[in-house]
Amino acid sequence: MADFRITDRTMSVLKKSLDLRAQKQQVIAGNIANAETPGYEARKLTFEEDLRKAISSPETKIQSNNPKHFPIGASGINGVQGELTKERNTNPVGDGNTVSLDNEMLDLAENQLLFEASGQILKKKLSMLKYAASDGR
Repeated sequence: MADFRITDRTMSVLKKSLDLRAQKQQVIAGNIANAETPGYEARKLTFEEDLRKAISSPETKIQSNNPKHFPIGASGINGVQGELTKERNTNPVGDGNTVSLDNEMLDLAENQLLFEASGQILKKKLSMLKYAASDGR
């Protein structure tokens, strides 16, 4: 019998994207809050390339044959966590703070737009499921 699922892979990608964008929002907000803190190193959460790779790779299901085995690791879309990096200060002049308020505001606006777009697409897909479940009424 065929594997029947109500949701498709697109919905999984959108959910993961929303989760990661919310995390990125927190990182950006932390950078903005510490814009005047001497010695603060700006943080950056990147996940787009990892998500792109997970989307393009085939979906595999790894199953263990013993419940005492350690999990091999999350694979596919759910395994994407993103990478948090710090922007090191290479400029010997100044207070050591690496936050650029202009760049942070730009990242904030971009992240917000992409979050809203993902949310709208997910909302549309869910309304299509609701329409199908109600026999087109």
